[in-house]
Amino acid sequence: MALFSGDLFSVFDEESSTGSEKKRPAKRASSNGSSSPRESSATRTKRQKLDLDSLEADDDDSTEKQEDERTELEGTKRVPFFGEPAIIVNIDTEDTCTHEVSVPANYKFESLKPLNEKPAKEYPFKLDSFQRKAIQCIENNQSVLVSAHTSAGKTVVAEYAIAVSLRDRQRVIYTTPLKALSNQKYREMYEEFKDVGLMTGDTTINPTASCIVMTTEILRSMLYRGSEVMREVGWVVFDEIHYMRDKVLLVHMSVLVIISILCVTVFKMMTLSSPCHVVYTEQRPVPLQHYLYPAGADGLYLVVDENGKFREDNFQTAMSCLQESGIGNKKGTKGPSNCYKVVKMIMERSLQPVIIFSFSRRECEALALQMSKLDFNTAREKELVDEVFTNAIDCLSDDDKQLPQVVHLLPLLKRGIGIHHSGLLPILKETIEILFSEGLIKALFATETFALGLNMPARTVVFTNARKFDGKDFRWITSGEYIQMSGRAGRRGLDERGIVMLMIDEQMDSTIGKTLLKGQPDPLNSAFHLTYNMVLNLLRVEEINPEYMLERSFYQFQNNSTIPDLEEKVKVLEKKRDALVIEDEDNVTSYYKMRDHISKLSMQMQRFITKPTYCIPFMQPGRLVNVIVDGADFGWGAVINFQKKTSQTTSIPETIYIVEVLLRCSTDSAVPKPATGHNNREEMRIIPSSLNSLHKLSSVRVYLPKDLRPSDSRFMVGKSIDEVIKRFPDGLPLLDPVADMNIKDEEFKKIVKKIEALEKRLVTSVAHKNPNLEQLNSLCQRKIELSSAVRESKRELKKAQTIMQMDELKCRKRVLRRLGYANSSDVIELKGRVACEIDCGEELLLTEMIFNGAFNDLSVEQCVALLSCFVFQEKTDEMPKLTEELSGPLRLMQDSARKIAKVAKEAKLDIDEDTYVESFRPHLMDVLHAWSTGAAFSQICKMTDVFEGSIIRCIRRLEEILRQMCQAAKTIGNTELENKFAQGIMRIKRDIVFAASLYL
Repeated sequence: MALFSGDLFSVFDEESSTGSEKKRPAKRASSNGSSSPRESSATRTKRQKLDLDSLEADDDDSTEKQEDERTELEGTKRVPFFGEPAIIVNIDTEDTCTHEVSVPANYKFESLKPLNEKPAKEYPFKLDSFQRKAIQCIENNQSVLVSAHTSAGKTVVAEYAIAVSLRDRQRVIYTTPLKALSNQKYREMYEEFKDVGLMTGDTTINPTASCIVMTTEILRSMLYRGSEVMREVGWVVFDEIHYMRDKVLLVHMSVLVIISILCVTVFKMMTLSSPCHVVYTEQRPVPLQHYLYPAGADGLYLVVDENGKFREDNFQTAMSCLQESGIGNKKGTKGPSNCYKVVKMIMERSLQPVIIFSFSRRECEALALQMSKLDFNTAREKELVDEVFTNAIDCLSDDDKQLPQVVHLLPLLKRGIGIHHSGLLPILKETIEILFSEGLIKALFATETFALGLNMPARTVVFTNARKFDGKDFRWITSGEYIQMSGRAGRRGLDERGIVMLMIDEQMDSTIGKTLLKGQPDPLNSAFHLTYNMVLNLLRVEEINPEYMLERSFYQFQNNSTIPDLEEKVKVLEKKRDALVIEDEDNVTSYYKMRDHISKLSMQMQRFITKPTYCIPFMQPGRLVNVIVDGADFGWGAVINFQKKTSQTTSIPETIYIVEVLLRCSTDSAVPKPATGHNNREEMRIIPSSLNSLHKLSSVRVYLPKDLRPSDSRFMVGKSIDEVIKRFPDGLPLLDPVADMNIKDEEFKKIVKKIEALEKRLVTSVAHKNPNLEQLNSLCQRKIELSSAVRESKRELKKAQTIMQMDELKCRKRVLRRLGYANSSDVIELKGRVACEIDCGEELLLTEMIFNGAFNDLSVEQCVALLSCFVFQEKTDEMPKLTEELSGPLRLMQDSARKIAKVAKEAKLDIDEDTYVESFRPHLMDVLHAWSTGAAFSQICKMTDVFEGSIIRCIRRLEEILRQMCQAAKTIGNTELENKFAQGIMRIKRDIVFAASLYL
């Protein structure tokens, strides 16, 4: 049990969501002046005129005039546009801001009218240029995307859009990707405008308000069902839209609903689909200084200054310090940790408050506990922390107040140390946010989710690592991730500059470092994928179908925009390929392919030779080995020693061997690179190498001195290696795999025989006698590579020219027909209507279980436990021992899942049956069963190693799915089942799990 132990959603097209074409005009009834009681007649008349002027058809004369006006506009260019051409117009470019607009080719573009009337909202400070331009777009009733760095002031634009809507008696929707962020935005907007409501999966407050804050999931549901609310909406504000790319899809809203989009990612408007202004700025309100802290070093190194200049010399010095202190030795050192030293230094230099980002929840807690001896708060601040904390948890029961997280967190908070990650109890997380915003927390240890949307900057930001685990492997964080988190440094109006410190414990190439620290934000790429719920909802709406939605999606648009470049790429590659003329091409090509085959077989043989069983007995000190790492040939070196380690990067511990080899390296780089041949720029260095990097094993060994620390000793070993190489001009003798290494594997022997046969054919081939063989062989290799590139580019082009995922759509519709959700005419049946009600779980499996009667004989507690398998997604090593009461229903559910997987496989969908079944995780079944029977939260926390916050998130998602199951049961008229699911909601909705948000 750990000491401190929202889903991302998507934005949808109006085509994919609203349903009938007949409904669309009504959605801006208020802006067309036809039906909204909120809008005055004067406003209606004015807006109606604006709409008619901008949308009326052009006659021939006006079209010519329009084209003439466009040619005069500076910076005009054409780009692909969702199914039609678009025009990109550069309106204005200042030193701090760029303003462009994207309009369809047949759209009458009009200049923005100046702001003459009294503004809808006034601010006590001077607006930045990007804010003024965005507000001008809003006042002209035109969609706008605002792209600026964190804390630059994008919220000002959103507030103004809301103020305009309230002034014009229209409704406005403000969406965020997370429920927690929606709660915070609701509090901000309520304090500002009062007439504000909230709609999330957990909470609904004042749904008839003029301004409604909601998650994008709720907006999607409203669009699917043609909600009446959308008929009155004039503006929709999408906040943090760059985070929505990680889920289902991003497509455009109706042109009759004006859109304001806020994001950190700086990208151009050619990635948008409807007439839209784009105002973006790359200037930070508070400039940043970026420092590197190499593990074990004595100080920091400024690598990017406040002007954005990358300091290459400082970067290389930092890497040199890392090399001298020993790579990967941070956990083996005694005394204070590197993080402890950095935080203490920050406090001594008065650079607080500081946010320390870690990519592990458990590491967050561990690092915070290391600071428990430090104290950053005054006596008065401690009293305030205690008062805020006590008031926050006052709503909890006495039992919940004694939870380990609650008890152990307060002493740290009093010292000015906080923790923020998804495993925390929500009420504690919100308390910490409030304390941090009030300056009562000086050092906050957080995961990257803290950088999403929260307007809580600090003076300093620290990264404890430059790598993160992405679910498959450890990788460098992207420049976009770095920008998002480092953007929390620097408080506007308080700090002259923000400080960012990156702790690093392994060698990093300067190219990677520059890309990370000074790179561009991640592009906004659609990660669209089809779901059965989406297909069914589109099928039940008249005048629209999934095929049309695919054609008009942002995903398809991004795909189509690559076609011109791919066509040009194919032409260039073909031209290069055809320009290569090879003498006796057929024979040379045959010779090249034989050599290539030998090379591949040699690699297979190499994998045998470097297996620990055969290789390790010959890793004696002094053994000469040839080392090649990532294509870089270090030549011959001497084995110094080898180490046996256990890798923890996978769920199953794996034994790995690291061989220390003395190699000749270049002194031009801190990162080990082969020597260039200049004696004054090379040195003998001991390099840790994997067995796979040992290309050749020699039968020769050289003498090694006892102490290799002096450079002279290493230099003498290098001289000995050079002498050995001179004595064997035809190459060093190698260990014989069979005679010396005793490899008797039959597969290995077959590989050796194939190599011998191919080598004989090479010697007798016609091309072998050609004096220009090597030159012709190189040309042949180049031509084959170009031919392969042409084929690959043509495949990409063909893929881009087709409607993306259309084959998958056909397969999914085939599954729906075979299971009885829709008929051959794509008209949905009763099962399909039931599945439409379920969108937070596996809709097909849950619907099948309802129709199979899987829940009929189960108790309320069993239903709750079984449904927990659909909402728990986290990894845990602890598999509970389930009683027959729970394992029986689980087996029935798994049987139904296998049947669905088999039907999907028969329908040609790419699905693995076992993976699909195992995706339903039963790890919290016993926990949820106990909770539904009335167990205390402290009791169920002891039943699992899952974080407390994760348990609460699971139970809250379970409440959502139970509500949807109620609606599904109601659709088929099963009152008994509907009541059972309703009772399940009553059983789980209690105590700390559903404690009210402090923001509400």
